[in-house]
Amino acid sequence: MVAVVLFVTLVITLVLNMPVGIAIGLSSLFAILADGRISSLYMVQQLVTSADSFPLMAIPLFILAGELMGAGGVSKRLLNVCNVFLGRFTGGLATVTVVLCMFFAAVSGSGPATVAAIGAMVIPAMLEKGYSKSFTLALIAVAGSIGVIIPPSIPMVIYGVSTSTSISSLFMAGVVPGLLIGTSLILMSYVYCKKQGWKGDEKRYSRKEKWAAIWDAKWALINPVIILGGIYAGIFTPTEAAAVAAVYAFICGAFIYRELNIKEMFQTIGSACGTTGTTMVIIGCATAFTKILTIEKIPDAITSGIMGFTDNKILILFLINILLLIVGCFMDTTPAMMVLAPILLPIAVKFGVDPIHFGIIMVVNLAIGFITPPLGINLFVASKVGRSNLETVCQGIVRFLLVMIVDLLLITFIPWISMVLPKMLM
Repeated sequence: MVAVVLFVTLVITLVLNMPVGIAIGLSSLFAILADGRISSLYMVQQLVTSADSFPLMAIPLFILAGELMGAGGVSKRLLNVCNVFLGRFTGGLATVTVVLCMFFAAVSGSGPATVAAIGAMVIPAMLEKGYSKSFTLALIAVAGSIGVIIPPSIPMVIYGVSTSTSISSLFMAGVVPGLLIGTSLILMSYVYCKKQGWKGDEKRYSRKEKWAAIWDAKWALINPVIILGGIYAGIFTPTEAAAVAAVYAFICGAFIYRELNIKEMFQTIGSACGTTGTTMVIIGCATAFTKILTIEKIPDAITSGIMGFTDNKILILFLINILLLIVGCFMDTTPAMMVLAPILLPIAVKFGVDPIHFGIIMVVNLAIGFITPPLGINLFVASKVGRSNLETVCQGIVRFLLVMIVDLLLITFIPWISMVLPKMLM
């Protein structure tokens, strides 16, 4: 009965278009009242205790780091370097966009932040070079989703906290899948651009100009090295790395590149605080939701039901992927990860799937959710940055969506892709 109240209330509140965090919180509260064994104060306690987590502190800090990178000129210099080396090839700006998103992902950990920061720079340039608006906006939306796959990644932090899995190992496991997806997007863009006749930049840069671009962007280029190198070398934890990333981005913007003034700094901090506030409310309510699931033994019941349906590992993983893809269409990454990870991980583990590998499967699935309507937040951000409507973005997204699904299947059924680096560095 409690499970029925929990899920029915959640569905009704989401259909009524309530904010996701409020919907999860209300469904949890109604389930507590229906149970009768749990005090109504439990909800308040979870809202407080869920935020009292050292690993979760990485989330607001990575969000702030991404905002500071965009405002402080770091992203602009990365764009210049990528364009100098890759801009002259067929579909050069499309390749530059994907590579730049991969660089930005290595610091920000956020998909929408990547779209907003990179899109503001590359969209006008691509449209000026003759790329279609639907292709341009779709490309930046899908390339931005790499932001949650290449480490550091906010969804990986949430998964690690929710399932007690090593966040550092998850970061290592995300490197090769992120490179795979980035490479496949570049290849698809190249083929499509060649078909459309969209050539690269006619200008040929000399060796001196290339070195000048690298030298100008040197502080931006070593940022991912400092952050990821520090984590993997054991110098600091992912949370401490997030603090280093934020401070480093501030120093670059304010003192090295001098493009971050007082007014912009406060606007940037305000934007980061708004995003963080929304995220932490969702996390608090989702934690209560997850605890109720555990108390009522709902994950055990779901596991037994699925295992009674089939004992085929391939079919189970296929069904889980379908479920996550559907959920990604209607629910944001944070609540989806908080709610579903504790339910689905026991099922995967019983079929011999490593928790780290399964974490990457979940992250890639939910990254695809960034570019699937009706919720697809990257689509909305890309349309807003590109000053266009959602229909224009969706017109170009199908081909990229197919590429992402193929990559998802490879990552799901070839564990080596995710596990090669964690096993190598253990």
